Amino acid sequence: MTLPEVLLWNDLRRGRLGGLRFRRQHPVGPYILDFYLPSHCLAIEVDGRIHEHPDQAGHDLHRDNWLAEQGIRVMRFAARHVLNDEARDGILAAILEVAKGQEG
Repeated sequence: MTLPEVLLWNDLRRGRLGGLRFRRQHPVGPYILDFYLPSHCLAIEVDGRIHEHPDQAGHDLHRDNWLAEQGIRVMRFAARHVLNDEARDGILAAILEVAKGQEG
C-alpha cells in the first residue's frame, strides 16, 4: 500500500467510523478495491497523480461504471488530501455520511 492508503487504512480499521468494518485490497471481478465496506457495497479509492492523466481517468470511469453495474458505489479521494490530517478528517466524515445514507 502507498503511504496515503496506509494512513487512511489506519483510520478505517480503528473504528473511527462508528464500527463500520472495511476490507483492504478487496478483489471484485477483474479489479482490486483499495478499501471496501461490504455491508454498504461501498468502495473507497485513493488516487495518486497518475489518475489525473486523461487515459487513466477514462480507465477509472470505465471501472467505476462496471462497479456500479455490480451495485457498488465508489468514492474517490486524492492521495494528496489523504496525507493532510485535517483533510483526512473531512474524508472520514464524508465516508461516514455516505455510509449512513445507504442504511435502511
